[in-house]
Amino acid sequence: MLYVPDLLQAIDMLGTFVFALSGAVAGVRRGLDLFGVLVVGFVAAVFGGITRDILIGAVPPDAFLHPHYMILAAGAGLLTFRWYPLVARFTYPVRLFDAVGLALFAVTGTEKALHHGLDGLSSAFLGIVTAIGGGVVRDILLAEVPVVLRSDIYAVAALAGALVVVAGDQLALPEAPVALLGAALCFTLRMLALYRGWQLPSSRWYAKGGP
Repeated sequence: MLYVPDLLQAIDMLGTFVFALSGAVAGVRRGLDLFGVLVVGFVAAVFGGITRDILIGAVPPDAFLHPHYMILAAGAGLLTFRWYPLVARFTYPVRLFDAVGLALFAVTGTEKALHHGLDGLSSAFLGIVTAIGGGVVRDILLAEVPVVLRSDIYAVAALAGALVVVAGDQLALPEAPVALLGAALCFTLRMLALYRGWQLPSSRWYAKGGP
């Protein structure tokens, strides 16, 4: 039988691996060397969780206490660097891995904040921070505008997944199915936004010739 803590840890580890893949794939596409690919992969995988842990006072952060985070991130980076053509067979690999990581981290980040006694709103906010933090720094390191600042449905998807977890906690529902439901909702929203072109309103003032 898989207990809830075991499930959440498994989700967290999977999220670490796929976010590291997203960072490593992006690094390879930008022509980085092995060290650069590993750094971008590691940052994408753990920066959001590090930020969350610092904000809730869980220091040192888990990424530095438990070696499996570094091992998973390094493994994803090496795998991508060595067998990039295999990894690249996925349709839009960076976006796919990023969507999976977004969904998983939105759930685990919210759960951890709730377990540390934060209220629902604060926990949902930290779920978003966990989900988007690594991707933001990944994009900055690669000299790109972070995807969360563009018009794509990104942070909104993470918020939806986080709110499912908060609602489940308020209703005292079993954590495992609630976590899976929240992750599924976040992933589905993100992928639908990508494939159907859903976007939030964005500023077009300068594009229209504004001052």
